[in-house]
Amino acid sequence: MGFAAYLVEATCDIALTLVLYVLLRPVGKNLASLAVFFRLVSTSVFGVAELFYFAALPILGGSDYLKTFSPEQLSTLALLSLKLYGYCGEIFMVFYGVASILFGYLMFRSGYLPKILGALLALGGFGFVTNNFALVLAPAYASSGFLLPMPIAALSLTLWLLVRGVNIPKWEERATK
Repeated sequence: MGFAAYLVEATCDIALTLVLYVLLRPVGKNLASLAVFFRLVSTSVFGVAELFYFAALPILGGSDYLKTFSPEQLSTLALLSLKLYGYCGEIFMVFYGVASILFGYLMFRSGYLPKILGALLALGGFGFVTNNFALVLAPAYASSGFLLPMPIAALSLTLWLLVRGVNIPKWEERATK
Protein backbone atom coordinates (compact mmCIF):
# COMPACT_ATOMS: atom_id res chain seq x y z
CA MET A 1 0.00 0.00 0.00
CA GLY A 2 2.83 2.38 0.84
CA PHE A 3 4.55 1.75 -2.47
CA ALA A 4 1.27 2.34 -4.34
CA ALA A 5 0.81 5.61 -2.44
CA TYR A 6 4.30 6.71 -3.50
CA LEU A 7 3.47 5.94 -7.12
CA VAL A 8 0.31 8.02 -6.88
CA GLU A 9 2.31 10.83 -5.31
CA ALA A 10 4.88 10.77 -8.11
CA THR A 11 2.14 10.73 -10.75
CA CYS A 12 0.39 13.68 -9.11
CA ASP A 13 3.69 15.53 -8.89
CA ILE A 14 4.07 15.33 -12.67
CA ALA A 15 0.59 16.79 -13.13
CA LEU A 16 1.31 19.50 -10.54
CA THR A 17 4.49 20.38 -12.41
CA LEU A 18 2.44 21.02 -15.54
CA VAL A 19 -0.01 23.18 -13.58
CA LEU A 20 2.81 25.23 -12.08
CA TYR A 21 4.40 25.65 -15.51
CA VAL A 22 1.15 26.90 -17.06
CA LEU A 23 0.54 29.25 -14.14
CA LEU A 24 4.07 30.66 -14.09
CA ARG A 25 5.04 30.62 -17.77
CA PRO A 26 3.82 34.23 -18.24
CA VAL A 27 6.36 35.42 -15.67
CA GLY A 28 9.33 33.80 -17.41
CA LYS A 29 9.02 31.02 -19.95
CA ASN A 30 12.66 29.96 -19.86
CA LEU A 31 12.90 29.99 -16.07
CA ALA A 32 9.58 28.11 -15.79
CA SER A 33 10.90 25.52 -18.27
CA LEU A 34 14.09 25.14 -16.26
CA ALA A 35 12.04 24.63 -13.10
CA VAL A 36 10.01 21.96 -14.91
CA PHE A 37 13.18 20.11 -15.93
CA PHE A 38 14.50 20.13 -12.37
CA ARG A 39 11.13 19.02 -11.02
CA LEU A 40 10.82 16.15 -13.51
CA VAL A 41 14.36 14.99 -12.77
CA SER A 42 13.52 15.05 -9.07
CA THR A 43 10.38 13.00 -9.68
CA SER A 44 12.38 10.51 -11.74
CA VAL A 45 14.98 10.16 -8.99
CA PHE A 46 12.12 9.76 -6.52
CA GLY A 47 10.80 6.89 -8.67
CA VAL A 48 14.20 5.18 -8.62
CA ALA A 49 14.35 5.68 -4.85
CA GLU A 50 10.99 3.97 -4.51
CA LEU A 51 12.31 1.03 -6.52
CA PHE A 52 15.04 0.55 -3.91
CA TYR A 53 12.45 0.93 -1.15
CA PHE A 54 10.26 -1.73 -2.72
CA ALA A 55 13.17 -4.07 -3.57
CA ALA A 56 13.72 -5.03 0.07
CA LEU A 57 10.41 -6.94 0.11
CA PRO A 58 11.18 -9.39 -2.71
CA ILE A 59 14.73 -9.82 -1.39
CA LEU A 60 13.34 -11.00 1.93
CA GLY A 61 10.31 -12.74 0.39
CA GLY A 62 11.77 -16.25 0.35
CA SER A 63 11.58 -16.92 -3.39
CA ASP A 64 13.29 -20.12 -4.56
CA TYR A 65 15.81 -18.28 -6.73
CA LEU A 66 17.14 -16.50 -3.63
CA LYS A 67 17.94 -19.72 -1.73
CA THR A 68 21.54 -19.51 -2.98
CA PHE A 69 22.02 -16.62 -0.55
CA SER A 70 22.34 -17.13 3.19
CA PRO A 71 19.80 -15.39 5.44
CA GLU A 72 22.56 -12.98 6.53
CA GLN A 73 23.35 -12.12 2.91
CA LEU A 74 19.68 -11.52 2.15
CA SER A 75 19.38 -9.27 5.18
CA THR A 76 22.46 -7.36 4.04
CA LEU A 77 21.06 -6.97 0.53
CA ALA A 78 17.75 -5.72 1.92
CA LEU A 79 19.56 -3.23 4.15
CA LEU A 80 21.68 -2.08 1.20
CA SER A 81 18.51 -1.55 -0.82
CA LEU A 82 17.02 0.59 1.96
CA LYS A 83 20.26 2.57 2.30
CA LEU A 84 20.22 3.26 -1.45
CA TYR A 85 16.62 4.41 -1.05
CA GLY A 86 17.83 6.96 1.51
CA TYR A 87 20.66 8.18 -0.72
CA CYS A 88 18.31 8.57 -3.69
CA GLY A 89 15.94 10.50 -1.44
CA GLU A 90 18.73 12.94 -0.63
CA ILE A 91 19.55 13.38 -4.32
CA PHE A 92 15.85 13.87 -5.07
CA MET A 93 15.67 16.70 -2.54
CA VAL A 94 18.45 18.66 -4.24
CA PHE A 95 16.67 18.69 -7.61
CA TYR A 96 13.29 19.28 -5.96
CA GLY A 97 14.80 22.10 -3.94
CA VAL A 98 16.22 23.86 -7.00
CA ALA A 99 12.86 23.53 -8.78
CA SER A 100 11.12 24.98 -5.72
CA ILE A 101 13.52 27.92 -5.58
CA LEU A 102 12.79 28.68 -9.24
CA PHE A 103 9.01 28.24 -8.94
CA GLY A 104 9.05 30.30 -5.73
CA TYR A 105 10.94 33.10 -7.46
CA LEU A 106 8.42 33.09 -10.33
CA MET A 107 5.50 33.16 -7.87
CA PHE A 108 7.10 36.04 -6.02
CA ARG A 109 7.40 38.03 -9.25
CA SER A 110 4.03 36.98 -10.71
CA GLY A 111 1.71 39.64 -9.29
CA TYR A 112 -1.20 37.17 -9.33
CA LEU A 113 -0.07 34.95 -6.48
CA PRO A 114 0.90 36.24 -3.02
CA LYS A 115 4.58 37.12 -2.71
CA ILE A 116 4.70 35.35 0.63
CA LEU A 117 3.85 32.02 -1.04
CA GLY A 118 6.69 32.46 -3.49
CA ALA A 119 9.08 33.42 -0.72
CA LEU A 120 8.03 30.43 1.39
CA LEU A 121 8.44 28.02 -1.54
CA ALA A 122 11.87 29.43 -2.41
CA LEU A 123 12.89 29.24 1.26
CA GLY A 124 11.69 25.64 1.42
CA GLY A 125 13.70 24.80 -1.68
CA PHE A 126 16.74 26.53 -0.25
CA GLY A 127 16.34 24.46 2.92
CA PHE A 128 16.25 21.21 0.89
CA VAL A 129 19.40 22.16 -1.02
CA THR A 130 21.21 23.45 2.07
CA ASN A 131 20.44 20.37 4.16
CA ASN A 132 21.61 17.98 1.48
CA PHE A 133 24.83 19.82 0.73
CA ALA A 134 25.45 19.96 4.48
CA LEU A 135 24.98 16.17 4.63
CA VAL A 136 27.75 15.79 2.04
CA LEU A 137 30.12 18.62 2.96
CA ALA A 138 29.59 19.14 6.69
CA PRO A 139 27.42 16.39 8.18
CA ALA A 140 27.63 17.88 11.67
CA TYR A 141 25.70 20.93 10.42
CA ALA A 142 22.95 19.05 8.59
CA SER A 143 19.62 19.39 10.32
CA SER A 144 16.05 18.39 9.60
CA GLY A 145 15.21 21.95 10.66
CA PHE A 146 16.33 23.04 7.19
CA LEU A 147 13.47 20.95 5.80
CA LEU A 148 10.73 22.57 7.90
CA PRO A 149 9.90 25.48 5.56
CA MET A 150 8.94 23.10 2.71
CA PRO A 151 5.88 21.47 4.32
CA ILE A 152 4.76 24.90 5.52
CA ALA A 153 5.16 26.27 1.98
CA ALA A 154 3.44 23.27 0.37
CA LEU A 155 0.50 23.39 2.77
CA SER A 156 0.15 27.17 2.41
CA LEU A 157 0.26 27.00 -1.37
CA THR A 158 -2.24 24.13 -1.45
CA LEU A 159 -4.68 25.93 0.81
CA TRP A 160 -4.29 29.19 -1.09
CA LEU A 161 -4.95 27.56 -4.46
CA LEU A 162 -7.94 25.60 -3.12
CA VAL A 163 -9.53 28.52 -1.26
CA ARG A 164 -8.52 31.66 -3.15
CA GLY A 165 -6.97 30.49 -6.39
CA VAL A 166 -5.11 32.62 -8.89
CA ASN A 167 -6.05 36.22 -9.62
CA ILE A 168 -7.32 35.39 -13.12
CA PRO A 169 -7.50 38.96 -14.51
CA LYS A 170 -3.89 39.61 -13.47
CA TRP A 171 -2.78 36.22 -14.85
CA GLU A 172 -4.52 36.90 -18.18
CA GLU A 173 -2.99 40.38 -18.33
CA ARG A 174 0.47 38.93 -17.72
CA ALA A 175 -0.10 36.08 -20.18
CA THR A 176 -0.99 38.45 -23.03
CA LYS A 177 2.17 40.56 -22.66
